[in-house]
Amino acid sequence: MISPRLLTLLMATGVLCSAPLSASAIAVYSSSGPNAASIQGSVEGFRADLGSNNGVGGTAASGRREINWDGVPANFSDPNNLPGNFFNSNSARGAVFETPGTGFKVSANSGVAGTPERFGSINPSFPSSFSVFSSQKLFTAIDSNIVDVKFFVPGTTQAANVRGFGSVFTDVDLSGPTTVEFFDMNNNLLSKQTVLNTPGATSLSFLGVSLEQAIINRVRITAGNAALSNLDGFDFVAMDDFIYGEPQAVPAPAAVLLFGSGLAALVWARRRSLLPE
Repeated sequence: MISPRLLTLLMATGVLCSAPLSASAIAVYSSSGPNAASIQGSVEGFRADLGSNNGVGGTAASGRREINWDGVPANFSDPNNLPGNFFNSNSARGAVFETPGTGFKVSANSGVAGTPERFGSINPSFPSSFSVFSSQKLFTAIDSNIVDVKFFVPGTTQAANVRGFGSVFTDVDLSGPTTVEFFDMNNNLLSKQTVLNTPGATSLSFLGVSLEQAIINRVRITAGNAALSNLDGFDFVAMDDFIYGEPQAVPAPAAVLLFGSGLAALVWARRRSLLPE
């Protein structure tokens, strides 16, 4: 029998990364309501779970990173696009975004000539439908409602895992379409959570998941049931703050295989030593 300590080590290195998560291994922080105060408790609880904010650049053994969009400069805000690697290259926090759509946008600040705040450039109703948790910018994919978040050691191309991820959403009207999925380094689904809804304009929702170990390699966000557009009749959802665990380097595949083989040999030797002669 593999000891609990050895099993933990195997899971941490990805050797047993397809093993299902136990109920005690996952913590879910979820709330929704008409204003920021409605979700503040969940956000603060999630922050406390992950640890102190490590800011921009560098590496750490623990803690968290945050993206609140408000520091994105005007040349990367609406009507301009945000590069998917902005938060690993321009502002090194170890997060890179991908989408089946055509790109990403961060909304403009209020008072920008010709560009309404909160994605009013896409739909004139959005400024009165969307709210913010941290003033005053929001985030969205373009031509898709799907965002994939991949993690890297900040400022590098070294793939990384995190032990938790959470996001603030605005105007989640329907129960069901807005979800967050968590995947390991082998693309195994670790968990899928539905974001709580509050019908009515300007609502805010938060969904965060933390694990005991840093094995989350990718997160897929499905925001609402359609990409933001000037059409009517859809549950359009935008995103505010992202909060996630400190990215930890993923072992190179060869190193994982070698380490896993060594551990397997140790387990075999241990079991053999226990057999009667």
